Amino acid sequence: MGKVNGVLMQYFHWYLPNDGGLWKQVIKDAKKLSEMGITALWLPPAYKGTSGINSVGYDVYDMYDLGEFDQKGTIRTKYGTKDEYLKAIEAAHKYGIQILGDVVFNHRGGADYKERMIAVKVDRNNRNVDIGEPRIIEAWTKFTFPGRIKYDENQDVKEYKYSNFTWDYLYFDGVDWDEKAKESAIFRIIKYGDTWDIMPDEEKGNYDYLMFADIDTGSKEVRQELKNWVEWYLDFTKVDGFRLDAIKHISIQFFNEWLDYIREKTGKEIFTVGEYWQPNRGDLVEKYLYKVGFRISLFDAPLQNNFYKASKEKQNFDLRRIFDNTLVSKYPVNSVTLVGNHDTQPLQALEAPVEEWFKPIAYTFILLRAEGYPCVFYPDIYGAKYTDKGHDGKEYSIELNRVKELPALLTLRRKYNYGEQVDYFDYPTTVGWVRLGDENSKSPMAVVVSVGKENGFKDMYVGTEYAQMEFTDFLGKVKQKVRINEKGLGRFLVNSASVSVWVLS
Repeated sequence: MGKVNGVLMQYFHWYLPNDGGLWKQVIKDAKKLSEMGITALWLPPAYKGTSGINSVGYDVYDMYDLGEFDQKGTIRTKYGTKDEYLKAIEAAHKYGIQILGDVVFNHRGGADYKERMIAVKVDRNNRNVDIGEPRIIEAWTKFTFPGRIKYDENQDVKEYKYSNFTWDYLYFDGVDWDEKAKESAIFRIIKYGDTWDIMPDEEKGNYDYLMFADIDTGSKEVRQELKNWVEWYLDFTKVDGFRLDAIKHISIQFFNEWLDYIREKTGKEIFTVGEYWQPNRGDLVEKYLYKVGFRISLFDAPLQNNFYKASKEKQNFDLRRIFDNTLVSKYPVNSVTLVGNHDTQPLQALEAPVEEWFKPIAYTFILLRAEGYPCVFYPDIYGAKYTDKGHDGKEYSIELNRVKELPALLTLRRKYNYGEQVDYFDYPTTVGWVRLGDENSKSPMAVVVSVGKENGFKDMYVGTEYAQMEFTDFLGKVKQKVRINEKGLGRFLVNSASVSVWVLS
């Protein structure tokens, strides 16, 4: 997506203030972000959530309400109003930045009315196992979106703005609350068919159900509505692509059909990256790509997990294996690499934060190599402070410092990340590589990374044409210069537990 050496940025985190200011911040910062080398922004879900201004966006209520209607106690969302959202996209486009919209198709929450239906309780750990007999339950599954209704002079419904589609229990296949019995459990709704959608793997027997009222993508009416919505959203907002949420809980057949539909309608690729979070199972991530026919990219969860483990294990981690089991090592064109996101940040559901000392190293691995499409996380540019309860119920105050090396690493990517890549992954605590450069770069780039307790080095080839020339550590970690010998080799230095990037002085 975007130009060569493009960089995606996740432009939010879970704990942003609910002051309605994010879209205005995009407008303010677009020029600066472009100058830094950010070529695309992944913005959070822009539509109205169940918890109103407190909604991060994943508790979806109305996907047509982008901060325009008085619903869930607010007109604006956590991030701003509809008009501000559209202006933010325009501002980004003005400076050559593309926009990914965050799409949540798995569930809906905050229904307007209850309905009675027949359902059966299932085992939480194996959703294919029924518990007891089918029974009548009451669940929150009727969505009428009163804020979008226009009435005539008799106060009868005249029309819905944007879409007249309303949801009822026939369009869902599971819920987690029986209002009648006041019972929290997972219930499979029994209607024309009584099975879950077909999932990509057999986790929990069938992991179709995740939360709230689970959408039934086996319904032809639902599939058509989701196609109608994306046509409207693309035309209305002018976003350039999508980040798809929770795709391991959604039918692959649906996504294949949906992606083919929008690409045929628009005549464009419509870059799409999916969240299929399997940090320890690179084989399952690979399997998913095959099943979607390589139509989309995926976040490289196994690589993020390797970064997390390396930051914990320090000198005991073998850097030669940093790309083991990863998506980028096998399918770099379909891999979106990352150091962290809103789910892995401290106190969140998939908490796996990379330790601060290792973040510059991790970003070096994703920004200064040939493979993958790197994604930078908001707190690593801006920093973040927040307080929340941990998994143990205790309250914690978290401060995430910005990664001070990131601007320099982004500059290095723009100016020097070109040409043949030669790896020197031959020592467990110190590895290196060289980008030999091409007509786009001013110099070869030699990278050395260490997790060791002692300072290290790598003897690497940059070219005989640079004999007797000096290279400087662009990051300023090592002050002395490196002189290239007559064979084109340089002994490139690195401090302990650090990274240095060497370019022509």
